[in-house]
Amino acid sequence: MKFLHSMVRVNDLDASLKFYVDLLGLVETKRIDVPEGKFTLIYLATAIGEPEVELTHNWGSTEEYSVGRNFGHLAFEVDNIYDFCQKVLDAGVTVNRPPRCGHMAFIKSPDNISIELLQKGEALPPQEPWLSMENTGSW
Repeated sequence: MKFLHSMVRVNDLDASLKFYVDLLGLVETKRIDVPEGKFTLIYLATAIGEPEVELTHNWGSTEEYSVGRNFGHLAFEVDNIYDFCQKVLDAGVTVNRPPRCGHMAFIKSPDNISIELLQKGEALPPQEPWLSMENTGSW
């Protein structure tokens, strides 16, 4: 058995691509437009051949997707958690659970999907402003 992808439904495709591609650095591996079904599937990965996140965009849908209890989060490894969290803050994204420990943080996508960020290798030494930063919202 081989893990292929996780799927999340998105309301605003442009905002989602800006988040996943421009901000997180994922690459688009495949795009399928299905006019008869009025939807688009976009597959993203950290690199070609790696497990994917499938963004499903239902054209013209105004449904607000809720996060079910059966889905927790997507997790990505980053080279420097402090630098990455500063990058997302500078882009206007809230760091819901700051990397106080130098190892883990949580943010959310434009469609409220929790994203766990994990420090590559050993945890970095705790440092300000992250050490004193409180949690915001939920993750």
